[in-house]
Amino acid sequence: MDISVGGFIGALIGVLIVGLAVGFFLSRWFFKRELQKNPPINEKMIRAMFQQMGRKPSEAQVRAVMNSMKRNG
Repeated sequence: MDISVGGFIGALIGVLIVGLAVGFFLSRWFFKRELQKNPPINEKMIRAMFQQMGRKPSEAQVRAVMNSMKRNG
């Protein structure tokens, strides 16, 4: 079975493009899944941030900050 050089290079480029696309979508899916399992910030961290600023946060303020982070993240 003989394959021309042009055909081989074309197949190689095609496989490379498909591999890059599949790798991109798989890594994006894994990254989103990990962020859902381990969010970068939680309610405890928000309370600590408010206390460092010298404020006692209400539960409504903490939830508002969490909801805004979920919407924008």
